[in-house]
Amino acid sequence: MVATTPEALTQAPTSFDCDEEVNCVEVPACDEDGCRTSLDVRIDGTWYDLSGWRKAHPAGTHWIDWYDGRDATEVMDAFHSVKARNMWQRLPKSSEESVKLLEKTTPKDTDTQIAFRKLRAQLEEDGWFERDIGREVILLSIWASLFVGAAVTAHTVAPISIVLLGLCMTNAGWLGHDYVHGVDKWSNTLRQFTTFAGGLGCTWWSDKHNKHHALTNEQGVDEDIATDPFLYTWAPDPKNDSPLRKIQHWIFFIPFSFLFALWRVDTMVVAIDAVEQKRPDSKQELYLLLAHYLILLTVFPVNVWLPAIFLSGLTSALIVTPTHQSEEFFEEFQFDWVTAQFASTRNAVMTNPFSEWLWGGMQYQLEHHLFPTMPRGRYPELRPILEKFAKDNNIPGGYRASGEFEILKMNWDLYRRVANADPVPGAPSSRGDGQQGSISLGLSPAAAGFGVSGDKK
Repeated sequence: MVATTPEALTQAPTSFDCDEEVNCVEVPACDEDGCRTSLDVRIDGTWYDLSGWRKAHPAGTHWIDWYDGRDATEVMDAFHSVKARNMWQRLPKSSEESVKLLEKTTPKDTDTQIAFRKLRAQLEEDGWFERDIGREVILLSIWASLFVGAAVTAHTVAPISIVLLGLCMTNAGWLGHDYVHGVDKWSNTLRQFTTFAGGLGCTWWSDKHNKHHALTNEQGVDEDIATDPFLYTWAPDPKNDSPLRKIQHWIFFIPFSFLFALWRVDTMVVAIDAVEQKRPDSKQELYLLLAHYLILLTVFPVNVWLPAIFLSGLTSALIVTPTHQSEEFFEEFQFDWVTAQFASTRNAVMTNPFSEWLWGGMQYQLEHHLFPTMPRGRYPELRPILEKFAKDNNIPGGYRASGEFEILKMNWDLYRRVANADPVPGAPSSRGDGQQGSISLGLSPAAAGFGVSGDKK
């Protein structure tokens, strides 16, 4: 038995405490500060109480709470290894009383969700998640060549060194992005690659990026679309407006260029905080960040590394912003995660081999969002399968794709339209209100009515 029930606890309201291995014990639900409620999440048709496990979850609690009272099957499958996915079957199940009420208020799985689960199972059985090590060595060699070229020209031909170092930083980001998402042995070994090679920490990346994947384009939750007050992707409420909005389509390249600089600052803040909180591998991550900056500042003069950071930021922002911002935004939680990914994502079709490499797999954004742990080298082969899936399941809008320059123009047109729009009273905030505000206030969907009333722990 994983969950135990001491006789002394059977007469009082109880909850659970779990460790990272999902070993759970029943404990009193109430203490001197209040009582813990249940946190009920449906996975593959079964409701589990995650209240005792949320703090032990290796990726943090920050987005788990929003699945309280909801189905999380697709999200759990998308982010976790087979081993981890088998572990949740050991979690305490929700009470019968909670399940009866939850089944009345939670939408049933759609035909699209069920069909997608079958597709995923087939792809796993057919070996689509196995990594081609030879391809990875080639990609790492390209990154190393860019670094060596930038270092050799740093004190002689600074403009060339800037371009090479900028490409090196962007490439490190795409490689690290693949490895942070990956759950295979190669990815686990190189998980901290982007920390050392790109100055972007895994902890910061996971905390921010997993929520983007789980709640893509959901206003007030997805931090990737929270780019105001410098760039607005929808007309804001007057209280959240900025004079910069009226000219954002002319100055977009300025905040774009600061992207990597801001990510680096955020990385260091989160890394230090992670050490203070004693999060797993946080000290190693901080040491690798320090090693990164030691090499960067030693090998390259400031007139090279500083503009390279801004060049890399501009390049990366031009790539990551249009594939979602050109599509639908959601004010409410999307129960059908699969259909929401199709509706909020547009792929970019490359016109040449250099662009195919430069975009680092981000041109296959839909494939990546539906299967983030799949090595990006498999995405081109996956495209026709998803095109057929969209057609067979009558997904609104189908499989969306545009040329690499067309999609950039679509993104600029969005900035222009929003710049010319009047502010909208009551428009959703990009952060801190709406769904995210509900989480912060302890008002996630099942916070009241299931289990014992009181403050969430």
